[in-house]
Amino acid sequence: MNSNRLYFIDAVRAFAILMMLQGHFIDTLIDPVYRDKTNTIYIIWSYFRGITAPVFFTISGLVFTYLLLRAHAKSDDRPRIKKGLFRGLLLILIGYSLRVNILSWFDGYFSPYFLVIDVLQCIGLSLLILVCLHVLFKHYSYLFSVVLFSIGCLCFVTEPLYRDLVIDNLPLIIANYMTQANGSVFTILPWFGYSAFGAFLSTVFFRHAHRNRFKIFTIITFFIVGLLLMYCSTWFLLELYEFTGIELLKLSADYNYLFTRLGNVLILFGIFYTFERFLKQSIIARIGEKTLSIYVIHFIILFGSFTGYGLKRFFNQSLNPVESIIGALLFIVGVCIISFFYARTNHFVYNLARKLVDLVKK
Repeated sequence: MNSNRLYFIDAVRAFAILMMLQGHFIDTLIDPVYRDKTNTIYIIWSYFRGITAPVFFTISGLVFTYLLLRAHAKSDDRPRIKKGLFRGLLLILIGYSLRVNILSWFDGYFSPYFLVIDVLQCIGLSLLILVCLHVLFKHYSYLFSVVLFSIGCLCFVTEPLYRDLVIDNLPLIIANYMTQANGSVFTILPWFGYSAFGAFLSTVFFRHAHRNRFKIFTIITFFIVGLLLMYCSTWFLLELYEFTGIELLKLSADYNYLFTRLGNVLILFGIFYTFERFLKQSIIARIGEKTLSIYVIHFIILFGSFTGYGLKRFFNQSLNPVESIIGALLFIVGVCIISFFYARTNHFVYNLARKLVDLVKK
């Protein structure tokens, strides 16, 4: 891997953010009567919508850890570590702020809803964990790879242990990272597993990308391993259960969506890596550079962050399929136009936050 930007990753991020935009719009505003789980179109839409979060978590781990490794190779990773800590904390703060309703606070109503955990808080916490792991193992490259891969597997295999976890003896701000009982959309487990696998991939890229034919070998590997995870991981877990007698493996195989989704992610990586040379300087790559800005803008417009007045307030579960599809297309175009006009890259949000921090210091 050279110092140039990985355009295929920007393209994958663009795909994921566009899928998220239409997925959130349709899922929030379509009339429940049209949620027909026997309808082929609905099944396909629902399946591809489910790829979005695994892609984001895997890519965040891959890109973030690769940048740490590259900085360490230059014996200058301290600024990158500080930057990573700042970004992790910033993502957590943005995640919380997007669920704040300032108008209701003025009325004296403070809802615990803003304490629920969404994708930004989980990714932010994942970055903080990856920084800690990097500091611990940065001098042991191969051990770092093994640790990341092992953590990913453990997060996925042990999912049945915390699938229905309820925590009553901890403050909500902590408990919500580990249980969905209070309304959290994501929890750090098992989703950190995807970040760990992404970080593992970054160690492979960093260690071997300079070799001849690395790209073609990696593309083939993405497709083969992706297909194996999609169609053989359940069988493999059951075989391990038969061999070891560990009941947890059988429970994991009975609801094996995590390894399957990881297979989807790898297939997606393989497709976009194959066509990477066509994506340089494309609109797709540019969209992939703005994922955070797009996420923030779409949340405000759709869910009414800060004011409570968003599209959900006026059209919640009221659209038919045609209206949902047309609306989703207009929503995607509108959000992207706003992001292109007001924010050149994700750094727009980071730089704004730094300016606020500097202002507070002064």
